[in-house]
Amino acid sequence: MDFRPDEMTRAFADEAAAFLDEHVLPAEPVLAQQLAAAPGEWGPRPIVRELQEIARERGLWNLFLPPGPHGRGGGLSNLRYAPVAEITGRSSRLAPAAMNCAAPDTGNMELLVHFGTPEQQERWLEPLLEARIRSAFCMTEPGTASSDASQIGTRVQRDGGEWVVNGRKWFATGAMNPECELLVVMGKTDPNGPRHRQQSMVLVPRGTPGVTVVRPLTVLGYDDRDHGGHAEIRFEDVRVPAANLLGEPGGGFAIAQARLGPGRIHHCMRALGMAERALDLVRGRANERIAFGGPLARRGVVREWAADARVQVEALRLLVLKTAWLMDTEGNRAAMKEIQGIKVAVPRAVQGILDRAIQLFGAAGLTGDHPLAEMFAAARALRLADGPDEVHAASLGKAELRLSSSTMEGAVQ
Repeated sequence: MDFRPDEMTRAFADEAAAFLDEHVLPAEPVLAQQLAAAPGEWGPRPIVRELQEIARERGLWNLFLPPGPHGRGGGLSNLRYAPVAEITGRSSRLAPAAMNCAAPDTGNMELLVHFGTPEQQERWLEPLLEARIRSAFCMTEPGTASSDASQIGTRVQRDGGEWVVNGRKWFATGAMNPECELLVVMGKTDPNGPRHRQQSMVLVPRGTPGVTVVRPLTVLGYDDRDHGGHAEIRFEDVRVPAANLLGEPGGGFAIAQARLGPGRIHHCMRALGMAERALDLVRGRANERIAFGGPLARRGVVREWAADARVQVEALRLLVLKTAWLMDTEGNRAAMKEIQGIKVAVPRAVQGILDRAIQLFGAAGLTGDHPLAEMFAAARALRLADGPDEVHAASLGKAELRLSSSTMEGAVQ
């Protein structure tokens, strides 16, 4: 078995790594200064626009979108994108946005590619691909267990030539950004229909009357102000044209699953990059910090932490690559067990690695002087984003314990 990446993958990964080292990492303190200079301002700072121009020039643009029959994908396959996405995870606040590969726009662009009409694509997809606008995905609700999409309470009702939306959403990522112009909203169009045919997706312009951004939300104290944060949104008799339906009526659940599969693996790819960044920091700290007569790197417990982290990262990277390969060759549905597996295992492992890194740094690890605390918050949030651990584990366990016909025959004999 040949584990070497092909020539195209190496070329893009090398270019992304050079972009990170030469431009993105040196820009992190610049971003911090620009955020401090305008603390009440939402949206991207000037340094992001500068990085985007450089990324375009270097061909590092929209790489998340695989080529396909739709004619829109100018990026890489999942397998080729994996090493690039991991590199962006080393600076998850800047690199994905600089390369126009940041959630939730990536998932929303994929939806528009696969389910959007030509008119919807012209109005929304084209400016998203150019990073001229931002978007938000409105699925999670404060009043329902959003891990069970069939419980969604937001109503989307047909009234002549319009859809009328009523409900509340929260953790709508990117919605605080003044450049956010599109809300992709999931709601119930047929409450009495089959369980997974009750929901539909509608495209709601953010400025539509009746749309109220209630408040920003924080994640363990972080507001993600430069990306547009996470918002609670209220929809009160919001009217949009019937042509704003995404896909078919009752197709919302299937569309959501199509969106979340690639999104989950992208999260895991970037999370591995966070782990590698943490290990880089740990390596420097352990060899420079002196305690009880010698560097921390000489302590057995620190060496054990480093060994465990390396084994976890290497093993999970292989599983992520296998999942990407299956998605490319067999399709997302065939890779569902692997997607569920990495969605549970990767954020959990990365959270543990970051926790030990913070412990090694002591009180300094809790501060903004180092990126560890912010990365820890991001890794912890991933254990809920796109479905909590428990739901994925339950589904994976059910599939693992399901008896095939051949197994049943053997058991009977």
